Amino acid sequence: MATVEVTDSSFQSDVLDSDKPVLVDFWADWCGPCKMIAPALEELSDELSDRVTIAKMDIMANPDVPGKMGVQSIPYLVLFKDGQPAAQMRGAAPKGQLKGWLEGEL
Repeated sequence: MATVEVTDSSFQSDVLDSDKPVLVDFWADWCGPCKMIAPALEELSDELSDRVTIAKMDIMANPDVPGKMGVQSIPYLVLFKDGQPAAQMRGAAPKGQLKGWLEGEL
């Protein structure tokens, strides 16, 4: 399962109302570290699709949710469980580190 694009208008249904955990990657097209972790997140979305949905939110196209959440630096990963932020990670990391962190939080 590929990563899912989330918008300000779909955030409630795609993330907060999801019946399984959702990892949201807050990113922007101009962000080099965001581009570095994108392939790893795509791979993890396939490997962990039965346990978590991995979603991406472009902060430039969707300023409302990142603004409400106080996103100040990207990439910023937030794991939502039962509609609530359960864990977060700032900055880029190698795939193995991302996977280990995510599996530890699920």
